[in-house]
Amino acid sequence: MDPPAQELLAYKSFAVLGWFAAVLTAERLWPAARRADFERGAGRGPLGQWLGEPRRLGRNGALWLANVPLGWLLVVPLSAWAARFDLGIRPEWWGGWLGLGLDLLLLDVWIYWWHRANHEVPVLWRFHRIHHLDRFLDSTSAIRFHFGEVFLSALARAAVIIALDVPLASVLVFESMVLMGAMFHHSNVRLPPRLERALARAVVTPSIHWVHHHAARGDTDSNYATILSLWDPLFGTRSRTRRRLDMEIGVEGEDEAPLIELVLRPFRKWRD
Repeated sequence: MDPPAQELLAYKSFAVLGWFAAVLTAERLWPAARRADFERGAGRGPLGQWLGEPRRLGRNGALWLANVPLGWLLVVPLSAWAARFDLGIRPEWWGGWLGLGLDLLLLDVWIYWWHRANHEVPVLWRFHRIHHLDRFLDSTSAIRFHFGEVFLSALARAAVIIALDVPLASVLVFESMVLMGAMFHHSNVRLPPRLERALARAVVTPSIHWVHHHAARGDTDSNYATILSLWDPLFGTRSRTRRRLDMEIGVEGEDEAPLIELVLRPFRKWRD
C-alpha cells in the first residue's frame, strides 16, 4: 500500500475510534431506552447503568476482537489489491470531489443490496443473524459481526471495487462513513424528536434502524439502508412500524447464545 493510502487509513482509524468514543459516551449520558429494562444484570449501581450487562459487552467485544486481525490481514489488503485494477471504464470527468461523491453513492446503494441479500439468501443469513441476536442495541452492536460475514463481505466488496473501478481513497472514505453511520444508527442515544425526524429524511437514524432489529421477521426484513435513508422507500423495503423504546430486539423465536455458540452456529444445520 502506498504512503498516501497508509496515511488515509490512519486518519480513518482515528476518526472511527474518536466517533465511537463520542457515541458511546453520549448514549450513556443521554440514553433513549433504559438498559436495565432489557439487560439482565444491568442497572446495578451507577457503573452497571453506564456499562450495561457485562456478558453482553464481552460477547460483542470478543466478536469484534476476532475481526481486528482479519481486517488487517485480509479486508484492507484485499480492498487495496482490488483498487489497483484498471478496467479502463472510468471516464476522465469521474474524478476529484465529483468522482468521490459518485463513488460513495454507488457504494451506498451496493451495500443496501448486499445487506438485503444477507437477509434473503439463507447461507448469508446464517452469518448475519449473529449480529441480530443481540437483545439490546447500542454502539457496541455496530461492531458485533461474525468473522464469516466479514470475510464474505470483503470478497463481495472487492468484486464491486474491480467492476466499478473504484479508487482506494473512495473505498476508505466509504468504509469510514459506514462504520460511523452504523455506530450512530445502532446507538441508544436520545435525540430531540424534531432533530431525529429532520436527520431521518437524509440519513439512517436510530428511529429507522431499531425497527430493523425488531424481533418480528417482517420488520427484520426491512430498513436495509446504511448511510442514506432514501434506498428503502425507493425499493419498497421501508417498514411502517414506528420505533418504540420497549420493542423486543433480536431474532424472532430465538434467544441470545453464549460466545462459543455464536461462533459455531453458522456452521451448523438448522431449520430456517
